Amino acid sequence: MQSCATVMADDRVILKFLLNTSQRRQLPNYYVSAAAFNCVRATERPYDDDEANYIPLTTGSVAEFYIQQMQSSVGDIDIMYYRNDFLAIPAGTPPPTKLPADFHSRVQVFDIIESEFPGYVYLMSSYLLTECNDGGNCNAVQCKHQYLGFINRSCVITHGPALFTEFSVPRELTARSETSRDSVPCVRCLSWPPQAADWPTRQRNYGWPDSATVDRVVNNGCDVVCVAHRQCRQHEWMNTHQWRLSFSRAEVLLLNSWMPVQQIVYHVMRLILKTERLLDITDNTGSKIFSNYHIKTLMLWACELKPTRWWTEDLNVVRICVELLHTLAVWLIDARCQHY
Repeated sequence: MQSCATVMADDRVILKFLLNTSQRRQLPNYYVSAAAFNCVRATERPYDDDEANYIPLTTGSVAEFYIQQMQSSVGDIDIMYYRNDFLAIPAGTPPPTKLPADFHSRVQVFDIIESEFPGYVYLMSSYLLTECNDGGNCNAVQCKHQYLGFINRSCVITHGPALFTEFSVPRELTARSETSRDSVPCVRCLSWPPQAADWPTRQRNYGWPDSATVDRVVNNGCDVVCVAHRQCRQHEWMNTHQWRLSFSRAEVLLLNSWMPVQQIVYHVMRLILKTERLLDITDNTGSKIFSNYHIKTLMLWACELKPTRWWTEDLNVVRICVELLHTLAVWLIDARCQHY
């Protein structure tokens, strides 16, 4: 039987090997190319306006992992897309006077109205923006207040707010013969929402994320995706009118600011959930208990609350993963997993 010292030495060798061989991705692999291709497909025009377009964004593993070694953990392709003639703003704030160049010349603005469930909101029409001069300044006209709903998607396969599609993959491009795409329709919000107002200013003792990253995250705003809270999905109206704030843009920026060892640990933790079939565990209602988002949330908190030396002092990936799994176990026992 190997001694503890030998096991720890072997673990450090493995992690050093991963660090030395996991270089930043230079050329796009199949998944990056497929995501780009699906982004192009997502730019098809909305059915009710010949001039409006969908604007796509690649999210998920393809966008979050910057290390080539990590791409074997990519499970599917995640695409968000928003209409360039829709815009969400926090309720009580004035509409913007200027819009990014990719927006339409006429934009319907919706106020974000809080619901009784944190992070879940409603969208109510409030203004119509039109471009009124060559400088790109917008003219805002108040309009009739109506809640924005979405089509009941019970007839299609969904993963939360995402529409799920499986398709074949050329074997010469990847070892997998099939993959899937999660396509998430959303409404763009250019402002950082008041529901997360404390995130940019809270005390951070170990310098992550740094001020430049925080500024980039806040300036990117957020999105609003069409999915109802689980307690509202049997309600006929709320199931098609309740939305959720999405911080996928923020997550991509934050995960790309991680050290290589942190991306490696995140990769290993995801593999643990997958290989141990923890993602298949359900409660007495049949709902799944675990998801990769639990691991992402765990990692985001750890990166903020742990000093750099905790990650790099002895380069022990097993120690780090065990400690993080213990933290996750406490969260589950106490029935709390605070959003990052």
